[in-house]
Amino acid sequence: MGTIGELGEFGLIGRLTRRLPQGPAVRLGPGDDAAVIAAPDGRVVATTDLLVEGRHFRRDWSGPYDIGRKAAAQNLADVVAMGARPTALLVGFAAPPGTGVDWAERLYDGLADECRAAGASVAGGDVVGAPEVTLAVTALGDLGGAAPLTRSGARPGDVVAVRGRLGFAAAGLALLGAGRDEPAELVAAHRRPRPPYAAGEEARAHGATALLDVSDGLVQDLGHMARASGVRIDVDSTAVPVPGILGPDGLRHALTGGEDHAFAATFPSSAALPSSWTRIGDVVEGTGVRVDGGEPPAGAWDHFPA
Repeated sequence: MGTIGELGEFGLIGRLTRRLPQGPAVRLGPGDDAAVIAAPDGRVVATTDLLVEGRHFRRDWSGPYDIGRKAAAQNLADVVAMGARPTALLVGFAAPPGTGVDWAERLYDGLADECRAAGASVAGGDVVGAPEVTLAVTALGDLGGAAPLTRSGARPGDVVAVRGRLGFAAAGLALLGAGRDEPAELVAAHRRPRPPYAAGEEARAHGATALLDVSDGLVQDLGHMARASGVRIDVDSTAVPVPGILGPDGLRHALTGGEDHAFAATFPSSAALPSSWTRIGDVVEGTGVRVDGGEPPAGAWDHFPA
């Protein structure tokens, strides 16, 4: 198939957009100056993320299909975390001209398949040459007439619960960093997160007062919720789901590891939690996050490490 440089900008755009089926929310997809996305609610939930080669993924550790699914998942999860339904992605793709056309096509297959899993579509974007692969992804969503679920709604007396895997991606990253590829389930979790996209609707239906995507580590993200809500969150480490596959560092991975894109929410104590959610703590008066009554373990994702 040759390289994307040999194919050229418009040849590449044509090859990639033919791989992107459009859902009902996309009224005008790729091919014009801009896409047109339905917004029946009258409001649009919007979020954006950057993925940079060497920082968020390594091409010797992850194939293009997995990178595409990961790029889509982390943005779609942010829309779900607002209690919204994902509708569309806009993708900016930068890559060296020597990148294979087949590599780019597999990347877009991953983007399209992850969107399909969440009920969304890749509606447009841009391509450009660059020294390293970079993806700039904007996700859009619709609230369906409801109020957004934010980080600032937690109140003393609420309970804290989680939905989805915790620590799997961090454990997989640690394995890859040590030159290992087993257990395969953990390595796969780093390469391709599996956000439970139904979590937003479930949380809303059961009266959630606050909701967020766990992307940078459970303790760190609960800290964001605590600050936004003006409360303290007490976590019971014995209630945190830590499967044996996570190994001896399982609890640390579950508390501080990011990129699983699980969800954490607070619910009134009177609410009946869905069976897919696990209660892990309580909201009380105060500030910050405590684990078993003390300071939480150090470590979390930082985009600007020292």
